[in-house]
Amino acid sequence: MSTRFDDVRTERLRLRAWTERDLEPFAAINSDPRVMEHFPKLQSRAESDASADRIRGHWATHGFGLWAIEIPGEVAFAGYVGLSRPTFEAAFTPCVEIGWRIAADCWGHGYATEGARAALRVGFVELALDEIVSFTVPANQRSLRVMDKLGLRHDPSADFDHPRIPAGHPLQRHVLFRLRRDAWRP
Repeated sequence: MSTRFDDVRTERLRLRAWTERDLEPFAAINSDPRVMEHFPKLQSRAESDASADRIRGHWATHGFGLWAIEIPGEVAFAGYVGLSRPTFEAAFTPCVEIGWRIAADCWGHGYATEGARAALRVGFVELALDEIVSFTVPANQRSLRVMDKLGLRHDPSADFDHPRIPAGHPLQRHVLFRLRRDAWRP
């Protein structure tokens, strides 16, 4: 399904619809221990392909989602960034989450922040969302820095135990960050 948001350009990035060519590099990202450090486990190729199917399904259902990141002339698939509706229940759901997953070789260039700024613009301007959230484990300093750069603020009262991570697991506790449209600064 094509939407008016399935090809967005930033200064250095193309945020686009997913293709079959993205599956192999996505699987490499999902099996990289550096990228998956703050997730419960690495993904097999089949699990990664199923994740990509869910991402594409989200686009078909909601008309927005997680874009494949392309760095034109350099990297055909560098990861993803965008907006999604979490499918688990928590005190703050239903909501729209902003998220990213970038290949380790592409870290340190500001791509997550640049792509996420475009996602916030689509969320607040085009979709007229009132609020966008993001969450991660407290130890994920890279993502916490991106959230800070985007203007999201920690809401300690909404920190939660992720319902899809087993009780007692060291990654179960998550911190929640929020940004309301009236506080967003493009």
